[in-house]
Amino acid sequence: MTGQGHAQIQNELGTFSVEVRTVNNRGLKCVIRTSDSLSSLESKIEATARTLIHRGSVQLNLQWRRPGDETPQRINETVLAGYFQQCRRVLDKQNGNGSIDITGLLELPGVLINSPVEDRQNDDVIWDAVHQTLVAAIVNLNQLRDAEGVNMAASLEADCQVIRTQVDEITLLAPEAIESYRERLETKVKQALEKHDINVQTVDLLREVQVYADRADISEEVTRLGSHLQLFLAVMRGEHTDRKTSPGDKSTAEPTGRKLDFIIQEMFRETNTIGSKANHAGISARVVEVKCAIERMRELVQNLE
Repeated sequence: MTGQGHAQIQNELGTFSVEVRTVNNRGLKCVIRTSDSLSSLESKIEATARTLIHRGSVQLNLQWRRPGDETPQRINETVLAGYFQQCRRVLDKQNGNGSIDITGLLELPGVLINSPVEDRQNDDVIWDAVHQTLVAAIVNLNQLRDAEGVNMAASLEADCQVIRTQVDEITLLAPEAIESYRERLETKVKQALEKHDINVQTVDLLREVQVYADRADISEEVTRLGSHLQLFLAVMRGEHTDRKTSPGDKSTAEPTGRKLDFIIQEMFRETNTIGSKANHAGISARVVEVKCAIERMRELVQNLE
């Protein structure tokens, strides 16, 4: 789910600011950018983010401005020269074509430094400040994502209603499909009998119709599709929890979006079976509507946690 959040905290060590942005992604991918003074904390930052965000492509920008950082940053000439020499070697291999953008080199890690001395005595205090700011930014992000989730939930509810309506109509049309087959079979048999002057017992005709009826019976698929639909709504509304997880415990609960994705796969499978079993134009048309609704739901669910 898309969104962004920001937080800033000040203490005796300076100003800590965090900006977090997310875009839709089926899994979880974290990209972290920090000032050089916070680079050693990147593993902790990612671990914290993964406990609070479970899906999406996440970009985290963290900055720490210490007292006295208002002075211009210094250039680490040794690091810059190293980058420059590497770029020059690449250009030489290309017969000298192209130029080196110094502005771009200044953005590379280690080129700009805030101070020549790093105070490592305050590591715990620094991490506490970073952690507090990071959590606040993600809370802000989730508030915006929750608002977007309300709109998504409304769309999913509407598509669930579409599916329910179409399935109800399919249930009503199922006996008609059997009767339609019986009429077609009877017509074809009569035409064949008249052409070849052959007598066929009515019981044989009924037996063939019964075989078709058994093969085309979609009652189990319709029942399972209805159950999947109810489960989908319960999970989406937070009314269904894993038996191993208490209702309020989100620490070990499986992400809702992933669970909904699995349910949608089952719904699509049952719908496909209904379409392949029922050789009836009316049912086929409604199966198409159900598939369209499921596909819309699938696209939305990919964005949910």
